[in-house]
Amino acid sequence: MNSIILEVNNITKAFSKVVAVSNLSFTINKGEIFALLGPNGAGKTTTVRMLTNIIKPDSGTINYFFNDPISKVYKNNLLGYLPEERGLYQEIPIIKSLIYLGIIRGMDRQEARKSAEIWLDKLELFERRYDKLNTLSKGNQQKIQFISSILHNPVFAILDEPFSGFDPINQELFINIIKELAIKGTTILLSAHQMHLVEKIADRVHFLHQGKTVKAGTIKEIKTGFMAEDIIYIKTKEQINELNFSNINDIKDFEKISNCECKLIVNNNLNNVLTHIINLYSIISIKSANITLHDIFIQLIKGKE
Repeated sequence: MNSIILEVNNITKAFSKVVAVSNLSFTINKGEIFALLGPNGAGKTTTVRMLTNIIKPDSGTINYFFNDPISKVYKNNLLGYLPEERGLYQEIPIIKSLIYLGIIRGMDRQEARKSAEIWLDKLELFERRYDKLNTLSKGNQQKIQFISSILHNPVFAILDEPFSGFDPINQELFINIIKELAIKGTTILLSAHQMHLVEKIADRVHFLHQGKTVKAGTIKEIKTGFMAEDIIYIKTKEQINELNFSNINDIKDFEKISNCECKLIVNNNLNNVLTHIINLYSIISIKSANITLHDIFIQLIKGKE
């Protein structure tokens, strides 16, 4: 049985009359990758800021459980935090900035330099270690920000929108890096809205919408109850009219992709749906796909509205 490293009990946070987070509860087990998922404004970053003690919850409790007794003296050194809003020193050489940040995390200078150089090499930025941060691209600046959050080998890493600013190649790179961190023993909390990326690495997910829990569990648990549904992509010769699909009972969800393309989520009777569509349109292609976390989240949100 996994031991709990973080326990969040009924936390609530409001700003003026807007409730950003409402009675949120979850636990994270040691060594797992846990994801807070939701669109912009769902309450993810507010939750992260409460977890890092930047802001206090109006009510509820947040408890970390670190076994290492060093936490009594250097508790912050066991946490790594990648903020959504970046804030490193722009005019200081990258290596100097990283060494400084390592030192204030409890590392000695030599240890901090070694760790920084290892990570710079891993992320293909070693040759630019003496450049100033403001000479790097947005994606490479994001890499430096990431290094600053984990170069001290934290027990628990909180990564707020870690894929922001990355192209698909670097997104895959960071998926592998996050997996590697978890394998080596770092517990990870991801806050993200790119559900297709999180689905590749998360052990458990927690859906948020307007500050409230929508659904939570493992990927398998989340998908239970939706597996009987079919997803199909249809391309037609004629322009698609959404009204034609609203009259077909077995279609659970319709998404227009272009004038002649759409995505359908079908309950059970796929043959019946296809028969209706063939009678309405000249079909160019039909493709099937597995249901994703994104598809499920959209359905859950529509059920709340």
